[in-house]
Amino acid sequence: MEGDCLSCMKYLMFVFNFFIFLGGACLLGVGIWVIVDPTGFREIVAANPLLFTGAYIMLAMGAMLFLLGFLGCCGAVRENKCLLLFFFMFILLIFLAELSAAILAFIFRENLTREFFTKELKKHYQGNNETDVFSSTWNSVMITFGCCGVNGPEDFEKTPHFRLLHSDDVVPEACCQRELQSRDGAFVSKEDCLMGRDMYQNRQGCYTVILNSFETYVYLAGALAIGVLAIELFAMIFAMCLFRGIQ
Repeated sequence: MEGDCLSCMKYLMFVFNFFIFLGGACLLGVGIWVIVDPTGFREIVAANPLLFTGAYIMLAMGAMLFLLGFLGCCGAVRENKCLLLFFFMFILLIFLAELSAAILAFIFRENLTREFFTKELKKHYQGNNETDVFSSTWNSVMITFGCCGVNGPEDFEKTPHFRLLHSDDVVPEACCQRELQSRDGAFVSKEDCLMGRDMYQNRQGCYTVILNSFETYVYLAGALAIGVLAIELFAMIFAMCLFRGIQ
């Protein structure tokens, strides 16, 4: 009876570690996509130190889960106590790190409000100054998503740095409509856009556009994170049970 229970635990351990192995492979794939994506998101990530760091943390976490899943599978199949103990300790550290990150994200979620982004845009945006990280990041966002400002073109009416550097322009050229919505796309009518003619501007604010674009993916990412945490928790339980059951 004890042997059957141990055998069942062994195969359950293998299955859960196989899912961790697949989860690590998925994180690796997403991390690589974020960094090399040619549609413009790569520019945003490279320009923003926080996103840049986050992308590489995702790569590192994916690689670690990939490796640990592999070690867990080997430990279960070979019934190796050293591998199982090594797996348990590291998966526990990853579990605690992910849990801490989720708690911090929940605590600081108020920093991602419309009002916060509007305040930061009006305070720091300098228009077409590509040497300024903040401005070049916002330009990439507005061009990529075909939007203007946080709420709309009116955000630039009281943006001190932009008004000082571009006193003749109503909006930055990143807000102007293009035939192809990319940096290489030709403007529909740049002059009319900068003069304030609505039909040549992207009128919708970036906050709404991005929120609508990523709403589905945010829930998907949340569900995936909960699933990964649950799998890791069960894998730790099975690892310890198998460790104690091996003679």
